[in-house]
Amino acid sequence: MLTVVAKPHKRTLFVYLGIVVFTVLFLLPFQGSVHLFDSDEVNYAESAREMIVTGDYLTVQIDFKPFPEKPPLFFWLQVISMKLFGINEFAARFPNIFCGIASLVLLYYLGRHLYGHRFGILWILSFGAAILPFFFFKSGMIDPWFNLFIFSGITWFVFYLDPQREKSKIWNVVLSAFFFGLAVLTKGPVAILVFLICFLVFLSLKRFRFSTTALHVGLFIGVLLIVGGSWSLFQIFNGNIDILKDFIDYQIRLLSTDSSLHNGFFGYHIVVLLLGVFPASVIAMKSITKKSENTELQRLFRQWMYILFLVVIVLFSIVNTKLLHYSSLAYFPLTFLAAWVWEKWIDRKIEIGGWQVLIIFVISLFYTGLAILFPILTDHYDWLLSKNFSFMDPFARAAVQRNVHWSGYEWMIGLFLILGVVFASIQILRRNTTGMIILHLVVLLFVASSIYTFSYRIEGYTQRAAINFYKGLRGQEVFVNTLGFKSYAHLFYFDKQPGDQDDSVERLMSDTLERDAYFVIKVNKKESYLTRYPKLEVLYERDGYVFTVKRAGI
Repeated sequence: MLTVVAKPHKRTLFVYLGIVVFTVLFLLPFQGSVHLFDSDEVNYAESAREMIVTGDYLTVQIDFKPFPEKPPLFFWLQVISMKLFGINEFAARFPNIFCGIASLVLLYYLGRHLYGHRFGILWILSFGAAILPFFFFKSGMIDPWFNLFIFSGITWFVFYLDPQREKSKIWNVVLSAFFFGLAVLTKGPVAILVFLICFLVFLSLKRFRFSTTALHVGLFIGVLLIVGGSWSLFQIFNGNIDILKDFIDYQIRLLSTDSSLHNGFFGYHIVVLLLGVFPASVIAMKSITKKSENTELQRLFRQWMYILFLVVIVLFSIVNTKLLHYSSLAYFPLTFLAAWVWEKWIDRKIEIGGWQVLIIFVISLFYTGLAILFPILTDHYDWLLSKNFSFMDPFARAAVQRNVHWSGYEWMIGLFLILGVVFASIQILRRNTTGMIILHLVVLLFVASSIYTFSYRIEGYTQRAAINFYKGLRGQEVFVNTLGFKSYAHLFYFDKQPGDQDDSVERLMSDTLERDAYFVIKVNKKESYLTRYPKLEVLYERDGYVFTVKRAGI
């Protein structure tokens, strides 16, 4: 019998092409069908739009004023996308599709070089099927690129440490510094902070015995400063030192200041990763073992994945502000450890415990409950309104009464998940390797179908009425603003243009106006603002928002 075996390079090319097809198939559909969510998605898209409108691609702006919170690299990517596809939701999110492709290509490349072709595939499946990684690649958020650059920098630094790669040390140290520089250009110096803490932990484990050369240290610092500091140098040359000072002040406040809007308990990120990187988070639990590696590179890389994971967890648990995406860098080491366990399980060197299968079932039951109960409760909101839940403030009570259409079949998504997980779990307990593949495919399909099914409806509950109001005023000679809540949506969807005139709320409310000024208020702040500003005329109320106007000449 003749057996045809694909040559390694052809198999690798097939995998890379498969990654592109997979990414386009799952991420591209409906990418622009939902309005950008306030505030982060709209914030970033608005900064890119204002770069295009003003022609100033060096200074990040919001409301045509310097926005010192972020460097410009991600906005440049969005600008390129908007130049190609127009200023819209699809263009704002499109760069992250490329980030998804680049991330999965990198994971396969690393997995193949570390352990072989099979491990690369397992890592792709672990990462690509996890809930939050998939979600962020569908968004217009900055974090997927930031995380990719940091992880790439750490990867090539580990390659630098590998004694078997002596001939490529300079190349590896340059690449590592280059990627860290890109990370700094994407979101700021916190990328270097993460690396330095990881490096200090690594040094302590080695009892501070580390050998390098002045040339390599100089190269690393030089490339990092050239790439990561290029934006700062351009700002200095243009006389924008105040922007740099504000940027540095913001970075310090970010790590030290409490946020009442985004606080949480100390173990917040542990819960986020357990639920959000499911099922990899549960499988990775068995990676805590003393099993040895075959090569020094494998040992170093696995050690750095433990270090990176723990540093991210501890660092962002200490930080006062708790946001979902703060721990997203941990997706890479967590899915690596899951793939490592998965491969050892296939080779019968590690067993997946019955307690892990039970946790998988419980988490699946949680998501099943959400998928089934959310449309039922929101479609039959009388029960919610009859209860005194603490989260049901006047705005939330108005939100559930919005005219959002449910087909009545959404519960089938949850049923599909739990039935698929039960079947996969039985196969895993029987040590059938296809059970693990089925588990990941079921979760992947559940996540994809949930995003397509629920995101449009959730947007309808949270912001659509306000955004449609802003869009309806686009092109008119009027002022548009919000009262009582922070928003960037009116800037982006009204398509605000730059001008010399002060359009602050204080000026619009105190001066006699030359044109109408429209304000959006949430219903729970309605009485206080109408009392405070009696010149406001209520146009109508809809879906928890109060739409008002102060007429010209008043």
